[in-house]
Amino acid sequence: MASTRILLLHNRYRAAGGEERVVDQLETVLRAHGHAVARLERDSSAAGAATAARGLLRGGLDEHEVADAVRAHRAEIVHAHNVHPLFGWRALAAARAAGARVVLHLHNYRLVCAIGVGFRDGAPCARCHGRDLRPGVRLRCRGGLPEALVYGAGLALQQPRLLQHADAVVAVSAAQLALLRDGYGVALPQARVLLNAVETIAEASLAGEGSYALAAGRLVDVKGFDVAVRAAVTAGVPLRVAGSGPEEERLRALAGGADVRFLGRLSQQELGRERRGAAVMLAPSRSDDPCPMSVVEALADGLPVLGGDRGGVPELVGPGATLPAEDAGAWSEALRALWEDPAARARAGAAALARARAEHAPEVFYERLISIYHEALAR
Repeated sequence: MASTRILLLHNRYRAAGGEERVVDQLETVLRAHGHAVARLERDSSAAGAATAARGLLRGGLDEHEVADAVRAHRAEIVHAHNVHPLFGWRALAAARAAGARVVLHLHNYRLVCAIGVGFRDGAPCARCHGRDLRPGVRLRCRGGLPEALVYGAGLALQQPRLLQHADAVVAVSAAQLALLRDGYGVALPQARVLLNAVETIAEASLAGEGSYALAAGRLVDVKGFDVAVRAAVTAGVPLRVAGSGPEEERLRALAGGADVRFLGRLSQQELGRERRGAAVMLAPSRSDDPCPMSVVEALADGLPVLGGDRGGVPELVGPGATLPAEDAGAWSEALRALWEDPAARARAGAAALARARAEHAPEVFYERLISIYHEALAR
């Protein structure tokens, strides 16, 4: 594809996570192939509650600045990621009016779910359906009643308009796309799947020599780290937990005196070193996590993954490597079996690398992305 002028649009979250890494990697890949890339961002941590509410209910606040950025960069494509609360549907409409095609990249379930993860009361949740977000308001999924009302009304108003002004819609896994369509009742006729990618893939797996199991992410109930801790304690396998969050105290209590180390939040470099010393990654998410970067990055380092059986994880790790999050016995048995068989870990690590090269390599990601851009430009 000839050099294309692309404007990346992203409303950063209060706490940076995998989506920010995906946006960064996307820019890196595009620049490496000679495309002219600019970014226009907002930061939720800098917006007060009143400003955020106004953005959600109005459908965005900065459409004129978006149009100006499209014209200044001469953007042919506006690739929008998170647009709430400050960009909204008006940003997409302004981009199109200024002459660009719009690609809307969905990293979660926020088209329908105010908290984006489709999870509450310890279990997956799809009570909100289509544009009916009243269950989320009644259940106060997003803060107290005022915030829940703002999100319920704002998302219900914005959902059809966001899709109306998108020339292409991207989901990050087939499971996410199916759940949005069938579970949440969102019409997405033109959607395409674009799995998350990594910048580098290891030459070889070191899993056969690994000396501990690893779990990484924000320490919240939805991620299922209690399952990982129980499995490691029962199986007698050393565990390292990378991350911080409100569940840390409970997880420490579960670990008791077992060989479980809590590492806190690590930099990407530090986390990479932990992966390369590990024997297996545990990812027992309880939710329909669309395409967790922790799993993708583990595969790229040749680290076998035992994952939950929901969301996008099964299509990432392949058959035979997923378990129900609540089956504690199955987790401890699977972990013990891998731990006691270095040769099996080495084979699983090699398979992880093969999956990463086939599905998550930068060139694979780029070719899929450019195909989506071609389709958007042809509309």
